[in-house]
Amino acid sequence: NGVQAIAELVKQDAPRLALLDWIMPEKDGVEVCREVRRGKDQAYTYLILLSSRESKEDIVAGLESGADDYLTKPFDMDELKARLRTGHRILELEDHLVEARESMRFQATHDLLTSLWNRGVIVELMSHEIMRSRRERSCTALMMCDIDHFKSVNDRYGHAVGDDVLREVARRLHNSVRSYDMVGRYGGEEFLVALNKCDPGSAVSRAENLRMKIGARPIQTPNMPVPVTISIGLALSTEFTECTVEELMHQADMALYAAKAAGRNCVRVARPSGKPVEEQPKETPALMP
Repeated sequence: NGVQAIAELVKQDAPRLALLDWIMPEKDGVEVCREVRRGKDQAYTYLILLSSRESKEDIVAGLESGADDYLTKPFDMDELKARLRTGHRILELEDHLVEARESMRFQATHDLLTSLWNRGVIVELMSHEIMRSRRERSCTALMMCDIDHFKSVNDRYGHAVGDDVLREVARRLHNSVRSYDMVGRYGGEEFLVALNKCDPGSAVSRAENLRMKIGARPIQTPNMPVPVTISIGLALSTEFTECTVEELMHQADMALYAAKAAGRNCVRVARPSGKPVEEQPKETPALMP
């Protein structure tokens, strides 16, 4: 009956194509079409409405209820088969359209080489997170990370190996932070990491752990293992309470510059104006689990 048909057609694993009779117990085919179109947000179901009603008004009413096709009874079996094949073709086109739309959405928000958030998205997400942390009086730790001597990797091993290195560094960064932290590719060999709701006292050790995880073992490429280290500039939202996300990123970038000047493969922390960029202790902290 119509009520059972609705229950089946609004499931997540509902049939992709359905034949509905206009006359059914409890709810007719037109009502079923309306209910399915109103409540269905998963994969599209192609609906063919069968009826002995042949008037123009009935056909229009059936199609406007949400039916994709209308077939009058008695019908020819060959015609029904042809319409079913048409329905399958349309569903295939619908699936291709959904895939293309999802691909375009992904490409608009992600870096295609590393699959991390792209620059525009990660900066926007960080901006929202910093505003939230200030409302809640919590801390966001922003890290600017740079692969050390990456140009030499490209020059020595080639750009294909360089791409492998970028992908693996991105993977290690992503796997080394919590699910609610954020990682994005800022450009070239630079990455942005935001540790949300971060204890200011532990931010430095977390940055050190992140640095150590990247350099813990060489990156395996199809040709050879490539040793890689990163430098990190760290800025805390609690240290720069009036800064925009762009200004906080600038502070992290200045700290990154200091890390490079100190010999690379280290962490430096940005401090408010008038205070020097802070050097970190030489001892090596334990790796994060």
